[in-house]
Amino acid sequence: MADYPTGIAQPLEPLVTRVLARNASPYTHSGTQSFVVGGKGAVAVIDPGPVDDLHLDAILAAVGGREVAAILCTHTHRDHSPGAAPLAERTGAAIIGCAPLTLDDAGPRSDAAFDVDYRPDRVLADGEAVAGDGWTLVAVATPGHTSNHLAFALPETGALFSGDHVMGWSTTIVSPPDGDMGDYMASLSKLLERDDRVYYPAHGDAVATPQRLVRSMLGHRKQREGQIVRAIERGTQDVPAMVSAMYVGLAPTLVGAARRSVLAHLIDMERRGLVRQEGDTWHRM
Repeated sequence: MADYPTGIAQPLEPLVTRVLARNASPYTHSGTQSFVVGGKGAVAVIDPGPVDDLHLDAILAAVGGREVAAILCTHTHRDHSPGAAPLAERTGAAIIGCAPLTLDDAGPRSDAAFDVDYRPDRVLADGEAVAGDGWTLVAVATPGHTSNHLAFALPETGALFSGDHVMGWSTTIVSPPDGDMGDYMASLSKLLERDDRVYYPAHGDAVATPQRLVRSMLGHRKQREGQIVRAIERGTQDVPAMVSAMYVGLAPTLVGAARRSVLAHLIDMERRGLVRQEGDTWHRM
């Protein structure tokens, strides 16, 4: 877990301050990290987190007497965006960033549910930006974890706020039907082509060697796909059995996440003509 406390402003560099929310869990690690971006003038707040009055107060304490020019959300899982509306009410700032997404997912969930009340004042497309006094935040479309996921680049310092797409403590959950493994891999490849200096994820520590981590994540996912192929060839053909064989010693609280991840791989592999589904079982083409 984090070695810094919740609710306390933690300066990371002159333009970036972190505030940790009180929502630690097996899927949020030490909690959601909200970021205040800016210097002496107006600032932006990235991922204000869940609805929590104490966390909102902590964000406003980190802001100090400065104007909040924009509230940005990387995506609309409930540990990221619900705090945007009350923060906007307190500050008058516009909610900017990812598109709204309402998904009626009746399947088993292994991550936070969607924030159906999220209402942005402005949606940023890939490459669009919002700017303030000495800072610019450029949207980098990174679908995969969710279809509406954005990262935000801070070109003044070379930082990238990577949301849940790349995290500092664990691999990202890709949970169908909205989570898409093909999109996720393409977004990783897109980040690999960039030259960002550091990533500030929404969960976990800052990533000081981002390209190395992204290469490792791409390799990990390709290795997992290879494991799935070999499992099917050995006759292990349904998702629960694959997870039992591939994730030996996995904590029971994480089994659901592993099953969703394997399913996401299978759906992507089916799309590419590598496997086919027959009922609850999967077979090689």
